[in-house]
Amino acid sequence: MPDSPIPADPMVLHPMPGQPRVILLKPLVTSPLIEVGEFSYYDDPDDPTAFETRNVLYHYGPEKLIIGKFCALGTGVRFVMNGANHRMDGPSTFPFPTMGGSWSNHFDLLTDLPSRGDTIVGNDVWFGNGATVMPGVRIGNGAIISTGSVVVGDVPDYGIVGGNPARLIRTRYSDEDIARLLAVAWWDWPLDHLTEHVPTIMSGSITDLEAARRAVPHSTSEG
Repeated sequence: MPDSPIPADPMVLHPMPGQPRVILLKPLVTSPLIEVGEFSYYDDPDDPTAFETRNVLYHYGPEKLIIGKFCALGTGVRFVMNGANHRMDGPSTFPFPTMGGSWSNHFDLLTDLPSRGDTIVGNDVWFGNGATVMPGVRIGNGAIISTGSVVVGDVPDYGIVGGNPARLIRTRYSDEDIARLLAVAWWDWPLDHLTEHVPTIMSGSITDLEAARRAVPHSTSEG
């Protein structure tokens, strides 16, 4: 390992030379309603730079999409936002006010629909190709979303889910070990320290991670 390892740059749009299909989302997104942490990426052979319009759907309301750091999004992962909601308490589900004309006078029939809140994805979440996340879902740190899953409910930390609707298949670690991993929170380490311990993060034990965490530099400034 070099004496002074150089961290990767979280603000480079295309982190893999010669692979335009892979983009980092943080330097791409412009919507104030979408927040993405460092190094979370999206892979798409067609046009990954259209993520905000092709993969975040019906984003008409104030609800936010928040994605943590170090998340991996496979081709076709989509987030359905609360604007997709239709009334179901009357004879028709058709959203007449969105068609314009005098029908738009009845927009309150849509704006008073209940909101499911922000959609929040933790850190280090892996999404398989074609996964769909419905409005207001919360996905925990270290989770895995299987290919083609339709996630309609919350996913626990380090949970593996799959199917339509997605169901919990298993968790990756015991409850005790999950608590230890959440305490380590390697995704929040200073970038230089994280860079030094990439092998441990990728293939080490939880004990190894805990040892590396104890060596994280702390600020010496006084408030």
